This record gives sequence, C-alpha cells and structure tokens, in this order.
Amino acid sequence: MTISAEEAASTPLVSDEQIEARMADLVGRALRRQWWMFFLDENDVQLPVVVPVEGAPLVPDEAAAEHSAEGMAAIMEEIGAAQVILVWERPTGATVTMPDRAWARSLGEAARVRGICVRAQLISHRDGVRWLAPDDYLEQLAAS
Repeated sequence: MTISAEEAASTPLVSDEQIEARMADLVGRALRRQWWMFFLDENDVQLPVVVPVEGAPLVPDEAAAEHSAEGMAAIMEEIGAAQVILVWERPTGATVTMPDRAWARSLGEAARVRGICVRAQLISHRDGVRWLAPDDYLEQLAAS
C-alpha cells in the first residue's frame, strides 16, 4: 500500500508491522547491494530524509562500522532524528547471511555506543522485505 508524503509525515510508525510495510513500500525488492537509513522523530513519525549507502565492504571491519555510525550520528543531529531504521538491500534470497549478521551486529553496536536508537533493521531481498530480529544476528555471538 503506497501512501502520500503528507500521510507519511503525519502517521507514526508504532508497530514492527507498520515499519515493515513502510520499508516494503519504499525499498521493496532488492536491486543492488547497498543499505539505507530512514529516520524517525521523537513521535515515531518518519522524517523526509532517506540516505542510501553504496560501496560498503561485503563484511564490515571495525573502521567501516565506526565511520558509518559517525555519519549516522551527524545526520541524526542535523535533522533532529530520535531513531533510525536500517535496511540492508541485497539481491539474494530471504535467508539471513553471514554478511547480514556482521553488518547488523557491527553497526548496531557502534550505534549503541554513541547513544543512537536503532528502531529496526530489515533486509530487502529479491522477493521483498523481511524483519531482521536481534536473534537473527546476535545468535552468532552466542555460538562463538
């Protein structure tokens, strides 16, 4: 379901289902490997700034995650965002991969250290969009 910019600017995203539906509308099926940042205000309303990020390494090193989190923090301060939604776009299947886990874990931790609230992480894949729950990317740590 596509909504107007005016409706998006006045409709809070208060549930995981609403976030997943909005990201499916905005990002949809994956076309290339990149990731996206979407921002919410203190009332859970999406702000009109969307940032696609291309050219990131397949698997992050500490410097890549730190650099990405620094940029995220700067954008959030500039636009007055309270939360961020991350969408990992890659044109493969819906199964969570090792690079998905690595990026979600690394950037999530780098954001947490900076006091950034990551509201949600999702994967845009060749068939649509799926939720990326913490269990999907933190379970690798427990097994290590």
